[in-house]
Amino acid sequence: MKRVKIGQSGLEVTSLCFGTSGLGDMPDTYGYSVSDARAHETVRAIFDGPVNFLDSSNNYGMGRSEARVGAVIRERGGLPDGFVLSTKLDRDMDTGRFDAARARQSLEESLERLGLDSIPVLHLHDPEHARDLQEITGDGGALDELFKMKEEGLTQAVGLAMGKLDMMFPILKAYPFDTLISHNRYTLLNRSADEMFDYAAGQGMAIFNAAPYAGGVLAKGSAVMPRVTYQKADDAALAPVRAIEAICAEHGIAPGAVALQFSMRDPRMTSTVVGVSKPERVQQTLDWATAEIPQAAWDALAALEYSSEDPEANRVYKPA
Repeated sequence: MKRVKIGQSGLEVTSLCFGTSGLGDMPDTYGYSVSDARAHETVRAIFDGPVNFLDSSNNYGMGRSEARVGAVIRERGGLPDGFVLSTKLDRDMDTGRFDAARARQSLEESLERLGLDSIPVLHLHDPEHARDLQEITGDGGALDELFKMKEEGLTQAVGLAMGKLDMMFPILKAYPFDTLISHNRYTLLNRSADEMFDYAAGQGMAIFNAAPYAGGVLAKGSAVMPRVTYQKADDAALAPVRAIEAICAEHGIAPGAVALQFSMRDPRMTSTVVGVSKPERVQQTLDWATAEIPQAAWDALAALEYSSEDPEANRVYKPA
């Protein structure tokens, strides 16, 4: 699989990355539960495949995602050769505190769960949910601590991972990040991150575009999973999904394949982050990434309308 360099970090990642939020057992977000055994089998399938990139976070399932990934890392005696792991610094989930001390504590928690001495790629996560943005962006705050971690050799590349673009974009412009993760903001349904991605690409940042399936509906189908960006959806919200499904049915292709390749074929994207929560989804993702999509289907999809508004403006976020 094609690999792309992350700036001057010395790291190279595949154009696909597997996300592990679902492995944290988050039924409020995804509508289903995931056992330890299923999570471990999924991580094993990832490590055994051609993708060399996995993303987690301190707060996915209140630490369960990292703990489950870490169990398989220990089982294997360490990360597979050439494998790149990304995780995220998170606020205190009880108080919302996200100062430098909390950032340092978050890293230490992640290192312990994962059984590692350093994290290849480390992002500051979800500042929009913290109690005080000044704790993060002020002198000596969590962002300064993130860059200090890089200076100390605890990570090779640092970035920003969040949702709300009106907060994310100014922070992105204010710091020399190596990477960024944005989710649900560049899909067949939504292009709100387009301007930010143009800026980041121009700055040489590695762009990791997450959640190309709009929270899963473009992979599982509107009839099976009537949720868009993790929220229950009515007929009006599902209408654009059904328009995509109709085009895919006409051409005999899987909506998940076009949703995934829509991101992967964009030259700005370093890697597309796809959440998986069962081992068979790993191979399905690889199949969708290489499926042949006729140009007529792309032309029909390009003619559909899409949103440029925040897709999670009304989302009730429950990280547990």
